[in-house]
Amino acid sequence: MASENILIQVDGLSRSFGPLQALDDISFEVRKGEVMGFLGPNGAGKSTTMQILSGNLAPSAGRVMIAGVDLLDQPKQAKALMGYLPDQPPLYLELTVDEYLRYCARLNRIPAAQRQSALDVAKQRCGLTEVGKRLIGNLSKGYRQRIGIAQAIIHSPAVVILDEPTVGLDPIQVREIRHLISELRDEHGVILSTHILPEVQATCDRVQIINKGRLVLSDTIAGLQQRMRGESLWLTLRQPPEPAALEKIVGEGQVESLGDGHFRLHAHPLELLAERVVIEAVAQGWGLSEIRPERMSLEQIFVDITSSEHETDKVRLVS
Repeated sequence: MASENILIQVDGLSRSFGPLQALDDISFEVRKGEVMGFLGPNGAGKSTTMQILSGNLAPSAGRVMIAGVDLLDQPKQAKALMGYLPDQPPLYLELTVDEYLRYCARLNRIPAAQRQSALDVAKQRCGLTEVGKRLIGNLSKGYRQRIGIAQAIIHSPAVVILDEPTVGLDPIQVREIRHLISELRDEHGVILSTHILPEVQATCDRVQIINKGRLVLSDTIAGLQQRMRGESLWLTLRQPPEPAALEKIVGEGQVESLGDGHFRLHAHPLELLAERVVIEAVAQGWGLSEIRPERMSLEQIFVDITSSEHETDKVRLVS
């Protein structure tokens, strides 16, 4: 893509709080049409990154560009190009939906002649058309999250930052918010900060994982799915041989004997390994009853990467 499609550019972002290094040399990009999932365990630096990107916290070092505008040098101009939904939506419960969104339109300096149109579009996009005259305090949490997203997009920003937008919602509300986030990619670049892993798989195009203040993985969802396709082969035999017979088949790979005729085989490529095992099992009468690739879950990948003591060796950057 052309460089003008880069809506968020983060270069060498660092932040320290006294002796604590909360962020250490973070760099990434978000392009127009992308939803990027931002993941990290508690204390990883995720919230610090969101505060810096939204302009609420200054970095110790590094640069943040919002649609080509430097957030530190031109904060007003850069903030005008972004919409932000914190984990607790900034709502006034005593106002109606229309009153609140009209107030947000004024805060974002939308000209008076365009405010009603902007309000109507935001309500329509967020499924709020029927509740405009209702008090926010009388609406469900799902509707309040929708209102929070509406205030973030009412001024049609280039960038939308959503921090935990589905926490506490029921499954139907979660599905509705996911659909809304997916629609936002048509006109915006979106960062979705969440600890809910299925959220990333269902909604995002890319994923960044941060741990101990450092970026430990940056990959596309397609790349993650490739990681999850299979790392080992599960094998069940009714008449199992000695492990040495299987070790001969896998060569430089590894054989785990799990008892009761169950084995886990590690070798690449898995397709070729499975073919060799089937041929030998039939020829030797081992009674092959099950053979299948074992798939890693996103949770397993997340835990493996964030619990590693050598996370810097695991970074995979995809341009």
